[in-house]
Amino acid sequence: MTVKETRWGILYCPKGRNSKQREKIQRVLDESQVQYDFVQSESSDSVERLMTMLIHNGYKTIVIAGGDSALNDAVNCLMKEEKQVRDSIAMGVIPNGMVNDFARYWNFKEGNLEQTVAWLKKQRVRKVDLGCIRYTNKQGEQCHRYFLNCVNIGLIADIMNLRRQTRSLLGSRTLSFIVSIFLMIFHRMDYKMHLKINSDVISRKVMTLCVGSGPGYGQTPSAVPYNGMLDVSVVYHAEIMQVLAGLWLLITGRFLNHRSVHPYRTREVQVEEAKHALVGVDGRLLGTPAGPYRISIEQEVINFLIPD
Repeated sequence: MTVKETRWGILYCPKGRNSKQREKIQRVLDESQVQYDFVQSESSDSVERLMTMLIHNGYKTIVIAGGDSALNDAVNCLMKEEKQVRDSIAMGVIPNGMVNDFARYWNFKEGNLEQTVAWLKKQRVRKVDLGCIRYTNKQGEQCHRYFLNCVNIGLIADIMNLRRQTRSLLGSRTLSFIVSIFLMIFHRMDYKMHLKINSDVISRKVMTLCVGSGPGYGQTPSAVPYNGMLDVSVVYHAEIMQVLAGLWLLITGRFLNHRSVHPYRTREVQVEEAKHALVGVDGRLLGTPAGPYRISIEQEVINFLIPD
C-alpha cells in the first residue's frame, strides 16, 4: 500500500489505559482537516514495528504521539533506513508521555494540542542532531543506540530502574517516581569512573553523568540539538543535603549552578570505565555495557517538524 505524500501517519503511544487523550487527538486532527492514518502501539517493540510499516508504506510525515522514550524508539527505527529514505521523511511529535523533554524544548506542550497541530500543519522542517552511544553488550556484541535528548550514567539511570521496579508494584507512574526519589537516599550514590572529555581525563568517583544533545531533563540546559555538539554534566559525589539542593536547582532550571556540577561541551565522550553504573538512553534503561563505550554526535541527520 502507498499513500499520498500529504497524508500523515500518526503513531499513538498511550501512557495509560485512558482513551480520552486518543479521542481528543483525533478530534483536533479532524477539526484541523488533517488527512491521516492512526495506529496505536502496545509496547516499545510495537513502536518499531509500526514505525517500519509507516515508513515502508510511503508516509512522508510521521507524527509520534508519545514521550521521549517513544520518540527514541521511532528515531532508532528510522536510522535503520538508507539516507535517501530518511531524508524524505519529516518526523513530528504530539507530547503524550510522562516526560516530554524534547517536545518541551521546542515549546510543544501537552495541554495545548490545537496549537501543536497548527504548527505541525505548517510543515516547518529543521534538521536536528542525534547523539549515539556505541558499546559492547554482555553477549560480546557490538551495539549502538541513537538519542535525541540524553544519555544518563549512574544515579539518574539508577532512579529510572527503581521507578520501573516500583511502578510494577505500585501501578502509578507519579507515585513510583516519588518513591524512587526517596529510595535513592538508601542507595549507592557514587561510581568509580574513568572518562575522557576533550583534553581532560577524569578518574574519580562520580555520582551521575549526563551527556545531552538536548536539554537532558534539566541536566544539560544549554544544549542545542542542531549545533553538532554534546553538552556534558559531570556531577561529583555530594552529601545528602547537597543532593537535595541539587534537585531543587534541577527543578528550577539552575542545575549548572550547583558546585558539584562540572559542565563541558564536546563532540565525543569516552567512558573507559564506569563500574556497576547503569545507563539510561532518553529515559529508557539500557543496562550496563561490558567494557569501555563511546558517546558521539551526528549533526543534522533527522528532519523534525518545529514551531514558527
